[in-house]
Amino acid sequence: MTKGTKAILLVAGILIADQILKIWIKTSMVLGEEIPLIGNWANIHFIENNGMAFGLEWGGTTGKIILTLFRLAAAALICWYIKRMVKHDAPLGFIFSVGAIMAGALGNIIDSAFYGMIFSESYYQAATIFPEGGGYSSFLQGKVVDMFYFPVINTYWPEWSPIKPGESLIFFRPVFNIADAAITTGVFAIIIFQKKYFEHHDLLPGETKSMSEEDLQKKD
Repeated sequence: MTKGTKAILLVAGILIADQILKIWIKTSMVLGEEIPLIGNWANIHFIENNGMAFGLEWGGTTGKIILTLFRLAAAALICWYIKRMVKHDAPLGFIFSVGAIMAGALGNIIDSAFYGMIFSESYYQAATIFPEGGGYSSFLQGKVVDMFYFPVINTYWPEWSPIKPGESLIFFRPVFNIADAAITTGVFAIIIFQKKYFEHHDLLPGETKSMSEEDLQKKD
């Protein structure tokens, strides 16, 4: 199996898992509903957001369109880059890391582009797919479904604290999905293993690495 085929399978696997879970959440739960997984610090918590990863938002309706188009352009560029790295026999770990980032971007693009047209709202009752009269919004105006919530620390700032004394302290607060996790994992893998990834591929694809003095001596 070629590296390109493995990368395609990875991207497809992430996308399928991401969409299956999102569709199940959307059609089985109402907004704000929560299912405990492990004690009080790992939960399925259904929310939706209009913007970036981990519930961040930016720019209202216009910002959402710009963000979605940016994601599309970024995914296309990453796809081209993966093909180029496969052609130049880049390390499989690096190809997988970049592939995970692309899959995550595509996963959230699907929500933003299509969910508004194919789902009803999730207030008070679980959404229906392809409802009569159309979905809750239009093309490129869908909301991204998030569900993983890990409030590992859920306490209060001490009264003597110079920062928000007595107020709620939650870590980790963001709610995210499989697509967000794929993007984050891909980025961190590249940062952590960059030395290993680029040990023998430290130049841009297409460049020719000059022979070192040691190589020249071996050749002689």
